[in-house]
Formats: sequence, C-alpha cells, structure tokens
Amino acid sequence: MAQLNDSGHANQHVSRSDHHDHPDMEEMRTFGFWIYLMTDVIIFGTLFAAYIVLQGNRNGGPGPEELFQMGGIIASTFILLTSSYTSGLAVLAMHKGNRQALMGWLGVTALLGATFIVLEVNEFIHLVHEGATISTSAFLSAFFTLVGTHGLHVSIGLVWMIALIIQLAKHGITPATKRKVNVISLFWHFLDVVWIFVFTIVYLMGVR
Repeated sequence: MAQLNDSGHANQHVSRSDHHDHPDMEEMRTFGFWIYLMTDVIIFGTLFAAYIVLQGNRNGGPGPEELFQMGGIIASTFILLTSSYTSGLAVLAMHKGNRQALMGWLGVTALLGATFIVLEVNEFIHLVHEGATISTSAFLSAFFTLVGTHGLHVSIGLVWMIALIIQLAKHGITPATKRKVNVISLFWHFLDVVWIFVFTIVYLMGVR
C-alpha cells in the first residue's frame, strides 16, 4: 500500500508539474513574439527613415500629388481600421468562451484584411500603368518597399488567421489557441498602427 501511495503521489507530482510547465511554455512563446515584434518595429522604422530621406528624389518623374488616388487610400484605411475593431471583438468573444463568435469575428477580420490587400494590389497596378515602377526613381523605390512590406505582413497575418480559425474549429478554445488569438490580435493592431504612419507620412504629407 505504501508503494502504491508513493506511486500515486509521484503521479500527482508529475501531473502538477506538467500543469505548471504548460503556462510557462505559453508565456515563453508570447515573449518570443514580443521579441519578433520589436524587430519589426526596427524594420519599419528603417523603411520610414529611408522613405523620408528619398521622397524628394524623383528623377524628373511624377510625385505623390500626381500619382496617389486618395479616395481609394481613404477607403483602404477605413477598412483596415475596422478590421482592428473586429479583431478586438474576437478577443472579447474568446474571453467569454464563445467559440462560434470568436471564429466569426476572426473570419470578418480576415475578409476585411483581404479586401485591403486587393485595394493595395489595384493601387500598385494603377501606378505601374502610369509608368511609376519601383525602378523609376528613388522615391518610388522607397514607396513600393515600405508599402509593399506592410502589405506582405498583412498577407502573412491573413494566412495565420485562417490557420487559427481551422485550429479553433478542430480543438476549440484551449490555452494554446488562446495564446495564438492574443498574439494575432496584437500583430494585427501593430499593423494598423504602422498603416496610420504610412497614411500620414506617405499619403497625406505627400499630397498636401
């Protein structure tokens, strides 16, 4: 009996140890995401600095006031900011334990993000048809690199979000999926903040 009790205590100890280890791993993964996010801040900071330095170097070509169609840009901005709101609603649904609402709001967020990407691709196509390519001038090289890098991040976020919706459908709300929802929401809000700077520095200041 003593041996069985010892074995039972040992199993309980292992179970409790596993229970305590799991949140620690989730916290470490979240910490790793914050480190990644800091590297993204540095990348975008560098791209913004390059754009500010090079925006006047147009090689005799067109500038922002001739190229930018602000109607579409304002629509894109509204769509992306709305997606940040729906992302927040997804997190609220998660905290309430409502899986269907969580998946639904993530789906709406992904749809808005996809619409933003379509509008951005259309903008790039328009610029190319106008003869404004990445090799036309230093200004356009900096523009396409900055805006395109942001668009690439949004596209990665979309793939990530769709994969998370599939995981939620299979496994439900678990500690792992909770962490992933929190992380993708932070990532999405970060991209919205970056876009506000893009909208202000690149577009508004460009056409003023």
